[in-house]
Amino acid sequence: QVQLVESGGGLVQPGGSLRLSCVVSGGLFSSYKMGWYRQAPGKQRDLVATITFGSSTNYADSGKGRFTISRDNAKNTVYLQMNSLKPEDTAVYYCNAEQLFTRLQFWGQGTLVTVSS
Repeated sequence: QVQLVESGGGLVQPGGSLRLSCVVSGGLFSSYKMGWYRQAPGKQRDLVATITFGSSTNYADSGKGRFTISRDNAKNTVYLQMNSLKPEDTAVYYCNAEQLFTRLQFWGQGTLVTVSS
């Protein structure tokens, strides 16, 4: 059974930084494209960033230049470094794993990020 556990969310002031982590267990980490998504209250879940096993990355426009996704394949962990945070970044952030061949997707439980003064 594949499990994804996020951590690192919290309350931060505008302009601040946070680093989210997601540990994957129960599967072959190298076979997953990893991603971060977010869902603000009353809105749909949107892509933030993805990263392949070979560390090719893709970012939504909302995070370009401010967010950095990375992965440590030895630790089965994916990170999202978020800088210059804005109130509109407030959302529940979800970790996603997409299996390379089957396209099966797995989700974490989410971690809340609140950007407010």
